[in-house]
Parts: sequence; structure tokens; C-alpha cells
Amino acid sequence: MSLKTRIGEDMKTAMRARDTARLGTIRLLLAAIKQREVDERVELDDAAAGGVVEKLIKQRKDSITQFRAAGRDDLVAAEEAELAVLQAYLPEQLSPSEVEAAVAAAIAESGATSPKDMGKVMGILKSRLAGRADMGQVSALIKTRLAG
Repeated sequence: MSLKTRIGEDMKTAMRARDTARLGTIRLLLAAIKQREVDERVELDDAAAGGVVEKLIKQRKDSITQFRAAGRDDLVAAEEAELAVLQAYLPEQLSPSEVEAAVAAAIAESGATSPKDMGKVMGILKSRLAGRADMGQVSALIKTRLAG
């Protein structure tokens, strides 16, 4: 089942269960996917739809950080609930040891020796780890490996 089909089925289930919070998040996700399809005039495949999910997750994490700094616990709870719904649509995440192994392999493959070569390594890993690892953490790991 494609990701978009799964999201549509989950929306129907949320409607039947009268789960308004989950339904609102799923509708937001479907609207973002459809907006991207209209903007780019293409039918999104699972990888591109996953990119939309990742973007929405990043927005939620940024919002949570901002709301915590402002002391708005009510808004933090709402964003965390949306985040939990969105994360269900990501592919299975890699373990830290798997990420480290992928970074080590990419560094060896690219021949990177200094922090200047970080772009080469990120270029290799971006397609391999898309949606399966937090690219911010991957970037930090590459920096520490190349700096040391």
C-alpha cells in the first residue's frame, strides 16, 4: 500500500472514531502533499511524500522548541501530539550504530579527510538515509569524525 493510500485510510479511520486531533493532523498532511503535487504538477511517489512528512515533523520540532522557550506548555502538548501522528508515517528509523556505520562507509567511499569534505559525505548519505535518520544528527556525527 502506498504512503498516500495509507494516510487516506487512516483519515477514514480517524473520522469513524471521531478522533478530531488525529484527523486534523492527517488532513494537514494530506493538504501539504496535495499542495506540493499542485505546485510541481506531478504525482508524488512514496519517497517524495515522505519528504513532506519529514518537513512537517521538522516544523513541529522547531515549534516545540519555540513554545518551550516561551513557556507555552499548552501549545507544546498540541505540537507533540501532532508530531506523534506524523512520525507514524516515517520509515523505520536506523539505530545509532547503523547510522555510525553508514557515516564511516560514506567517509571511506568519498575519501574525506577534513571538515572541508563534509559536503561530499552528506551528498552520499542524504539519499541513503533519507527519512530513516535525523540528518541533523548525521551532520554532527560527520563533523566530529572529520574534525578528529
